[in-house]
Amino acid sequence: MLNVDEAILSRRSIRAYRPDPVPRVTIEHILEVARRAPSGTNTQPWKVHVLTGGALQRLSEAVLHAFWNESEQHTNDRTNYLVKWRDPYLSRRRKIGWDLYDLMGIKKGERERTQKFHAKNYEFFGAPVGIIFTIDRDMGWMSWLDYGMFLQNICLAARGQDLHTCPQASWGSYHEVVEKVLGLPAHELVHVGMSLGYEDIDAPQNSLKTVREPLEQFAAFHET
Repeated sequence: MLNVDEAILSRRSIRAYRPDPVPRVTIEHILEVARRAPSGTNTQPWKVHVLTGGALQRLSEAVLHAFWNESEQHTNDRTNYLVKWRDPYLSRRRKIGWDLYDLMGIKKGERERTQKFHAKNYEFFGAPVGIIFTIDRDMGWMSWLDYGMFLQNICLAARGQDLHTCPQASWGSYHEVVEKVLGLPAHELVHVGMSLGYEDIDAPQNSLKTVREPLEQFAAFHET
């Protein structure tokens, strides 16, 4: 069993999975552990939709149809990150993008290959388990921060079961399709998706090593 530091340091966003099924009891264990995430006044704003088998396939097929045939009709109903990218965030974003594409052998300007790789988001990168997370539309920004801690708990609890994950903001772009397929009530907003499964260690994209800023670049210690 990994200790906490090992779970954190070994967590990576995995973008190719083996088809080996994950037992439902294991998925339930991960969610049971993750629900201990802190939330303001114990509001617990998360709602979780776990998809496997035919349910996962139906959602993937519906969103892939929209991705390939009507992408211009679909947009996210909120700002994910920034309206206009600026440094240092733009440079970090570009670096991980080109590092990933280089591992995949995708060259600049190869739009078709880029699109095909992007489409794998909507297949949960081949993972046997896909998860869609929703939140009540009227929840405030602190609840969104609480949600992030819950998602991280899932990623770390998965490592304790020798599993990997990939949180995916991309699902929000096709929220209308997701809402229809899952029969979500009007007050539920599609937050993110997540792939869960066993890493395909032979996939080149899974060898991606991301760069983290050194401690002195983001932390200030106030002692006097």
